[in-house]
Amino acid sequence: MIAIVDVQYAETRARVGCVLARDWLDAAPAAEHTLETEVAAAYVPGEFYRRELPPVLEVLRGVADLATVIIDAHVWLGPDRPGLGARLHDALGGAVAVVGVAKNAFSGAPSLPVIRNAARPLYVSAIGLDPREAAAQVAAMHGPYRIPALIRRADQLARGRSL
Repeated sequence: MIAIVDVQYAETRARVGCVLARDWLDAAPAAEHTLETEVAAAYVPGEFYRRELPPVLEVLRGVADLATVIIDAHVWLGPDRPGLGARLHDALGGAVAVVGVAKNAFSGAPSLPVIRNAARPLYVSAIGLDPREAAAQVAAMHGPYRIPALIRRADQLARGRSL
């Protein structure tokens, strides 16, 4: 199972959207989940994981046969500097691949640009899966726009929007 998660914040609350897919090429979710919770920590530049990791782990609790998690963030912030993705991988015991799909480059973050029907790339990084394989899978995901359809859906769920 592939879980695609995104988190949005409003004051002291966090809302997590989670889309489950059986395959990278799926056009529609196998399931969807949302979760609202208290914000775990204040935003600190470079320490995004302190705020984002707790609600992501909470929404993933109970997902059966989880093989990969796709997040809206970078896996690494630098060659030896773990980002949200690397910390999520560790928190999941190293048993689940984590793929970061970021809309913007982060200086020093190792990522591969992926162009999907737009001039601006997405920046893909991974742990537990070869980054080139992750980039190829993200490039092939369903949807006609820069952001693949299921990643877009997770964002909509996190924002409280319907289709």
